[in-house]
Amino acid sequence: MPRKELQDEIDAGVEFWGYEDENKLLGVMGIQNVQDVALIRHAYVRTTERNHGIGSALLIHLRNNTTRPILVGTWAAASWAIKFYEKHGFQLVSRKEKDELLSRYWSISPRQIETSVVLADQKWLRLNHPSKSTKPTVKK
Repeated sequence: MPRKELQDEIDAGVEFWGYEDENKLLGVMGIQNVQDVALIRHAYVRTTERNHGIGSALLIHLRNNTTRPILVGTWAAASWAIKFYEKHGFQLVSRKEKDELLSRYWSISPRQIETSVVLADQKWLRLNHPSKSTKPTVKK
């Protein structure tokens, strides 16, 4: 990400967190409060460091530091990203709802809206779709 774009994102309220090991930055993830939700923004892990729990550690840290429902927008073609968030309990929202959410909470182009998906955490689902949220149950 170019320095100016990074500064623009910070100026827009994205708070970036990094994962370091031996003074080497291995991953970053941002969170941005927008209206009544928190958005996960710009999640990156160095290619050579993927699948070592870095993204999970960053996501857990951000989740533990907000009380807001969380939404994530990503490219529909980014199947690895979708699987990552689903592994952490996020669920894809419907296409209609995705279009509404992207227009409401993000400042992106119509083309980007068309080619993106939104995943919601359980808190957001409980508030907006009580029957669709997955609640832990005890079974015999």
